[in-house]
Amino acid sequence: MKIRATQAILECLLEQEVDTVFGYPGGTILNIYDELYRYQGRIRHILTAHEQGAAHAADGYARSTGKVGVCFATSGPGTTNLTTGIATAHLDSSPVVFITCNVGENLLGRDAFQEVDATGIAMPITKATFLVRSADKIPDVMRQAFAVAATGRPGPVLIDFLKNVTAPDQMVEYEFIPWQKNRGCESIRSLNASHSLKNPEPDRQDVDKLLEMIRHAERPFLICGGGVVRGRAHKEFREFAEKLDAPVAITVMGGGGFPGAHPLTTGMIGMHGSQASNVATSECDLLIAVGCRFSDRVASDPASFAAQAKIVQIDIDRAEIDKNVLTDHHIIGSARRVLSMLNERLPQYHHAAWKQHILPMRAPSTAGDSAQLTPQQILDVIQYQTPPETIVATDVGQNQMWAIKYLHFRYPGQLLTSGGFGTMGFGLGAAIGAQLGNPDKRVIHITGDGGFRMNCNELATVQYYGLPIVSVIFNNGTLGMVRQWQSLIYGGRYSATTLDRGPDFVRLAEAYGLKGFRATTRAEVEQALAAALDAGCGAIIDCQLDIDEMVRPMVAAGAPITDFLLKEATT
Repeated sequence: MKIRATQAILECLLEQEVDTVFGYPGGTILNIYDELYRYQGRIRHILTAHEQGAAHAADGYARSTGKVGVCFATSGPGTTNLTTGIATAHLDSSPVVFITCNVGENLLGRDAFQEVDATGIAMPITKATFLVRSADKIPDVMRQAFAVAATGRPGPVLIDFLKNVTAPDQMVEYEFIPWQKNRGCESIRSLNASHSLKNPEPDRQDVDKLLEMIRHAERPFLICGGGVVRGRAHKEFREFAEKLDAPVAITVMGGGGFPGAHPLTTGMIGMHGSQASNVATSECDLLIAVGCRFSDRVASDPASFAAQAKIVQIDIDRAEIDKNVLTDHHIIGSARRVLSMLNERLPQYHHAAWKQHILPMRAPSTAGDSAQLTPQQILDVIQYQTPPETIVATDVGQNQMWAIKYLHFRYPGQLLTSGGFGTMGFGLGAAIGAQLGNPDKRVIHITGDGGFRMNCNELATVQYYGLPIVSVIFNNGTLGMVRQWQSLIYGGRYSATTLDRGPDFVRLAEAYGLKGFRATTRAEVEQALAAALDAGCGAIIDCQLDIDEMVRPMVAAGAPITDFLLKEATT
């Protein structure tokens, strides 16, 4: 049947079972927003304070629910304001479809008001981009965009509609096709042959070879990467680790892929990795990395990384194989499928001597009773006063490393953090998306005073939609991670990192109609968090920390991961 082009766009969203869209309107996208007015009650639109906040919210929604997030923005600055959020999703393999509108065909290429080459800008930071110049392409492009975003290694896709394509007189032939069926359509596959819409099937001979390598290993070691989380392969990974009876390191993006409190967990690996994880990497004879791309934060010195080991990489994306670290063997396929194939034939192993050597290196997990408030005390309170299913969204920097080090994540989507792009200001938007996608769960936003300033305007979104998000600010009056580098590497020359300025975060919360608390001791954190959780609305807890608090341990960039610049704290 024939329907309006804008109607076809929204019907395609319903095909994909989209019920929530994040965005910010403007001139060129008004035709879509006018159509959206007719879909009230079927598609919920969340108006954020800024397009970047909308991008992060759609991303947080996707990561926490496992669905594809959706974000709307207008042309020009609306589109360019999305780019940080698009790149964030791209580096962390998060499936988000970004829908923008551009000037009309007659103005394209003429430097018209708010014209920008959206697809050109987004091409390097997306899985695919589409410039839609004809209304009859809408159903196929929409379906392909969602299929590409969610299939294989997930990631963002951008669709840019010319304004004339969305004009009220534009009609298109449309038939509703449920998403379970439309990913197999010939019309979708023919649109872009460069994107396979099926996950690669692992080679059984490759699986056989890994099983043989395991049989000869005496000191096996596992890395749980972001691919385990994105592929929701946590159950299969846990079975594999327990059958192999091997220590497990967890990357920043792997948080929730393997239980943080599991007896086999050695903690984070790499630049701020634990002694147990980094030493195990250097002393193992077989290293199996699942869904891990060996970034510079994990393998800071590729030449010395796991030098005594046979290195095996399991990844859905062939492009990641041997890109950063040369492997001895690899298997291409989704983490869940590969691990299932391994688990079917893997016997129970026992590596008691190896575990007894590595696992005691894990640092004690006591928060201590220091009179001066410490990051571990704050996180200890959060761990014990919030429900075990609580979702945690972090910003980037010291607060991020402390949260990942001291909190124990149990399931995929419980930790939302910008690991690849390192986006300050990511946390609040992501928390908004997570809370809207998971209304029955608590969401805690962990941030620093620097990162919080980046996107604190999204407190307006928290207040308007009645979201009970608690933002816990690690306020040390500085750009903490940068200051840490300045202290250790730059001779204490603190250039442009001291944040001796406003706002007063408690009063800022109150200005937005939220609850504000300030804490200087553990007891005050306990009282503030209890009150914030009981407030029934969003809240901020401003936690006052010493300016020279540091993340421990630390390895200098480019150094072998056992060359600690800072040792792990023992209390």
